[in-house]
Amino acid sequence: MRFDPWNPDFVAHPYRVYEELRREAPISYFEPTNQWLISRHADVNALLRDRRLGRSYLHVATHEEFGRPPEPEFQEPFWRVIRAGMLDVEPPVHTRLRRLVSRAFTPRMVESLRPRVRAIAQELVDTYVAKGGGDLIAEVAEPLPVTVIAEMLGIPDQDRHLLRPWSADICGMYELNPAPEAQHTAVRAAEEFAGYLKALAAERRPCPGDDLVSALTQIAELTEDELVGTCVLLLNAGHEATVNVTGNGWWSLFRNPAELVRLREDRSLLPTAVEELMRWDTPLQMFERWVLEDIEVHGVEIPRGAEVALLFGSANRDQSVFDDPDRLDVGRADNPHISFGAGIHFCLGAPLARIELVESFGALLDRAATLELRQEPEWKPGYVIRGLRSLELTATG
Repeated sequence: MRFDPWNPDFVAHPYRVYEELRREAPISYFEPTNQWLISRHADVNALLRDRRLGRSYLHVATHEEFGRPPEPEFQEPFWRVIRAGMLDVEPPVHTRLRRLVSRAFTPRMVESLRPRVRAIAQELVDTYVAKGGGDLIAEVAEPLPVTVIAEMLGIPDQDRHLLRPWSADICGMYELNPAPEAQHTAVRAAEEFAGYLKALAAERRPCPGDDLVSALTQIAELTEDELVGTCVLLLNAGHEATVNVTGNGWWSLFRNPAELVRLREDRSLLPTAVEELMRWDTPLQMFERWVLEDIEVHGVEIPRGAEVALLFGSANRDQSVFDDPDRLDVGRADNPHISFGAGIHFCLGAPLARIELVESFGALLDRAATLELRQEPEWKPGYVIRGLRSLELTATG
């Protein structure tokens, strides 16, 4: 097998291919996407921090000046939303947005959410166990982070069912060479979500409440588009990783039953287990960067205007960094995985994601006497954001 992100077999089992890439071709050109694949941990980590690369190039050049075709006109509403959030911009805009949004994500504020996160997780798990199980992803993994983000933003209860479909549709644009239908779906979702948030902000601005949308409306330096882009990013980044770490993580534990037994017997391992599950079967397999100035990697010159694909899933199995990297070890202490990124774009919501995951796994271990797999799960077709379609389990209290 070779690197083929559209091949279901590769998506399900990419790690042998990654091993070959790290050993034989740590940097290689992938013609179907016109990208340079970077597979070793040291290189991925260094390039994430290298300011000669960026998530965007539009702060230094036009599409034409960068040798890129202009984006189709129909995509404009999508990019207006996405590029108003901090993930897809570079300094000085990124610096200003991150500073403003960081006011709402202080360590004290995030830790104060733990009791509420725990209560939501326990309620979801109790309902799940009472009905004897079901799809863990749809009934526990997805509702937990979406509920947390919705409460933070102040989304009314009756509207929260809209959030997950909007997010899933928007994230479809991040896959490699997305199909035209997926592109149009992402644009429509971005337009609908933006319209919803603008209306909500208009309500909260004169009469702010105790929620994040209200708080953002009171920051004079934040434009309306930036408020919308920030909220969309918080939803997408704030739950996609948590959902897929939960699904991928439990599937990993079922494939490594001795580690599941170990975790059941010692709950103090939960924090290291969460880190290990993020490393062992990484939900964000690839993160892309544009080359803003000529660089050289392993003697290969990559020119300005090129795009590099940083293979997180490969970096997290690099034997030069992790002892016995293909072994799942819920007690692994030395674990410098890069699932949350590195450098200026390191995930702002990482502390909240860790709380959600520890509380979710803990609630399932504490409140379900048994969890058994009903059938082997299937992977969704996406590669960049890699997760299961569903995870059907039988649960007893």
